[in-house]
Amino acid sequence: MKRTARRLADGREIIYFDADPAQVRDAVDTRELPPQAPASEMRRDPLTGEWVAIAAHRQSRIYKPPAELCPLCPSSPGRPTEIPESAYDVVVFENQFPSFAQGIPGDESTVEGVPMVPSAPATGRCEVVCFTSDHNSSFSALTEAQARTVVDVWADRTAALAETPGVEQVFCFENRGEEIGVTLHHPHGQIYGYPFVTPKTGKMLRVAEEYLNQHGRHVQGDVLAAERAAGRRVVVDSEHWTAYVPAAARWPVEVHLVPHRKVPDIAALTDAERDDFAVTYLDVLRRLDGLYDSPLPYIAAWHQAPVRVGRELSWLRLEVFSVRRSADKLKYLAGSESGMGVWINDVTPEQIADRLR
Repeated sequence: MKRTARRLADGREIIYFDADPAQVRDAVDTRELPPQAPASEMRRDPLTGEWVAIAAHRQSRIYKPPAELCPLCPSSPGRPTEIPESAYDVVVFENQFPSFAQGIPGDESTVEGVPMVPSAPATGRCEVVCFTSDHNSSFSALTEAQARTVVDVWADRTAALAETPGVEQVFCFENRGEEIGVTLHHPHGQIYGYPFVTPKTGKMLRVAEEYLNQHGRHVQGDVLAAERAAGRRVVVDSEHWTAYVPAAARWPVEVHLVPHRKVPDIAALTDAERDDFAVTYLDVLRRLDGLYDSPLPYIAAWHQAPVRVGRELSWLRLEVFSVRRSADKLKYLAGSESGMGVWINDVTPEQIADRLR
C-alpha cells in the first residue's frame, strides 16, 4: 500500500492510500479557504468526573448536501472538493470542523464562577476516512481487497495518532444512515484522537482488572470462549475472528467481532488476522443489510487500548449496532437509557442471532 501525504488549501493534512505503488498523487487544492483556527474546549463534569467537549464551531458544518455537492467525492473540473484528486482508493484528511485538534490556544483553567469545573483546550485530532470514491457505494459493497486496505488504513492512523501530542486514546468508527444522524451520505468513517481515556473504556478497564484479579484470566477471553462453545449467539466463526450477538446486548441489533488472539489495537493485528477480518466483517455487514427491506443504519465502533495506560488489560473488539428494532420502528434512548444509563432491549439477543445466521 502506497501512502502519499499532502496539504489542503487551509493547511490540513490529506493522505492518500493506494494499492498501486505507481500511483501519483499531486493534485492541488484550488479552493480559497481561510487558515484553520480550531477553538474547541473541554470541561470536566465535577459530578461524574467525565470530560465534555465544547465545539460550537461545528454548528456551521455541511449538512446533508445533495449528491452533486458532496464534499467527499473526488474533485472534477469546476467543482473542487475536500479531495483534490479525480479518483482515489482510500483517503484520510483532517476534519474541517474538529471536536479535538492541535494548536488550540489557551491554557488549563476553570470555568468562571464554577471553580470545581476544570477546563482546557480540546487538544487531539479528528480525521475523516473515505472508504471509496464511489458516492453510491457502502462499506458492505467493498471488495475484500478494498476492505483490507481500509483495515491497513485504520492500523496506520491508530499508530500515527498514538504518537500525536496530547492524544491518550484512538477511536475509529463509522456512522451510517440518517437514523444515526449522518449528515454526509458518502461512504466514510472517522477517527478521533481523544486527549483523555474515554469513560466507557475506563469502566471496561476497571472491570477487566477486577476479573483478572479474581480469575487470573481476561474477561473478554472467557466471554469469547464461552460464546464459541455455546454457539447459540455466534453469527460467524472464522479462523481468527468470531462475530456474535452478546448475551447482554443493549441494542436491538448488536454484533461484536473479536479476534481470537489478545491484541491491544488494530495496529497489532497480523496480516493473516487483517485478511480474515476483511472477509468476516463484510459477511457480517451483508447479513445486517439483509435483516430488513432497506440498508441497516448502524454505528461501527472499535474498542482499542488507550495509548499509555491499561494496554495489558485491553482486548481489541469491534461493536456494530443499530437503532432499528424492526423494519419500521427505531429504538429511542428515552428516560431509562439516557437519564440513568439502564438499558432495556425490546429484542432478545438469541432472536437476532438466529435471524443473522
